[in-house]
Amino acid sequence: MKDFFKFNKPKDSYEFQIKEPELPIAPKYDKNENISNDLNKNIEIIKDFFHFPTSNDFKMRNFEIKINGKEYNSIIIFYDGLADSSSINTGIIKPLIKNISFESKSILKTENKENLKNIILGNMLIQSQISLVENFSKLIDSVNHGECALLVESLDIAIVCDVKKIPDRSVDKSQNEMTIKGVSESFVETLRTNTALIRKYVKDENLIFETLEIGKKGKTKCAICYISDITNESIISEVKRRIDSVDIDYLIDSGELEQFIEDKTYTLNPLILSTERPDKVASSLIEGRVAIMVEGSPNVLIVPAVFSDFTHSPEDTYIRHPYALLLRFFRVPAVFLSIFLPGLYIAITTFHQEMIPTDLLFSIAGTREKVPFPMLVELLIMETAFEIIREASIRTPAPVGPTLGIVGTLILGQAIVSANIVSPILVIIVALTGISTFAIANFSLNYSFRIARFFYILLGGSFGFFGISLGLFIHLCLLSSTTSFGVPYLTPLSPIRKGFLKDDIFISPLWKQEKRPIFLKPKLMDKEPKISRKWVKGG
Repeated sequence: MKDFFKFNKPKDSYEFQIKEPELPIAPKYDKNENISNDLNKNIEIIKDFFHFPTSNDFKMRNFEIKINGKEYNSIIIFYDGLADSSSINTGIIKPLIKNISFESKSILKTENKENLKNIILGNMLIQSQISLVENFSKLIDSVNHGECALLVESLDIAIVCDVKKIPDRSVDKSQNEMTIKGVSESFVETLRTNTALIRKYVKDENLIFETLEIGKKGKTKCAICYISDITNESIISEVKRRIDSVDIDYLIDSGELEQFIEDKTYTLNPLILSTERPDKVASSLIEGRVAIMVEGSPNVLIVPAVFSDFTHSPEDTYIRHPYALLLRFFRVPAVFLSIFLPGLYIAITTFHQEMIPTDLLFSIAGTREKVPFPMLVELLIMETAFEIIREASIRTPAPVGPTLGIVGTLILGQAIVSANIVSPILVIIVALTGISTFAIANFSLNYSFRIARFFYILLGGSFGFFGISLGLFIHLCLLSSTTSFGVPYLTPLSPIRKGFLKDDIFISPLWKQEKRPIFLKPKLMDKEPKISRKWVKGG
């Protein structure tokens, strides 16, 4: 007990100290070195590159291939967990270790590496996806991506077989972009599964997937998707240019890639559309846009993207036109309420009381009689508390989430009003603002509105309507000068385009949406003929 309260003076130095990083040791071998026909040398290089046996998930199996009585030493290498062990055993190793005879085959009249390669590829391996690599750089990349490599004595090449079995999840419902009617499935973390989901909706031979690699060390696969006879070539070239210019070591998610290729970093509004719905990607490709997919990410990037794209929901095309028009009608005011409502409230109650009816003004003044804080401080307290509760509800484990919502909205809201910290009408304003943000279809745009709302609160509380008008003017000027892959961000409002009210602000019936967006300048402008409902008399 005596030692518990004893004060020990900190030492000037400890045995364990973080040392200065040492310079990296030069690699023993060069990755660009070609594969040798000496198997023992190849094994030595492979062990060095893959840190065998220190890295115990790397597997290397030695065996012999017998062809016409002659034995050839061989090895097969792969990562356990990334490659399918059963496919390797049944489709590669088992056919190779059988004793087979080719006396009748003219292919064995001259013994050379070409004959040996042709025998293995044409008569022994039953794998459908096989490629040949000549240097260790490509060999290492293939193994890192879940493939296995076969090296045979006397052959100066490696036979790479696609036996990937990377852990993934099955296609499930969309969690962040839910709709009542329409497609429910979402992308997963496997690139090839995602490409198949897109081809499921766009059954077109002109649908092209170009694969690129990002990252000097990780070499994450990235797929650029577009329809060749629709998408403008300049957009495709710009996307390739930006992705090729990304110089990093590792890339984990499409969200990281988005930050590297977006036009402006410090603008509040998102400039690249991110979605987890394959039907949304399919619709964008049909319009003439480009989709970017990253291996390991369930979110696909769509470029170019304009402001109106972030306010639309996939459900708008799946329900009848009057219903979609009603939803669009309510969604537009929700956008303005989520940004301006708190700022307008504080501006009116602080600087422009003459705009409020007398009875309502007396009611507001009566509720604030015992509140000790100014209106601006009161509003900032409530907005901050609401944002904390919203962020906490996202990070809270699922079983506890509803409880947190009840505590935050009912108990805490009632307690803060009873304690005369805020007025009841302010709780209504903040709650209405929060509900309006949930009507916004895109979560990235939601974030930008939440940040902008605080600026308008400060401007409204400091300068009234003048401050909000000035802030709105600057905000619109910044958005007007912003582009997304060469396309003005406020298109088709600025610069104004003919017929923008038809499909962007409001929505017209599906059979009247005959043209693709003109600002994309697609190769094929017509999406459907003028008379698409041919059963109707007169068109």
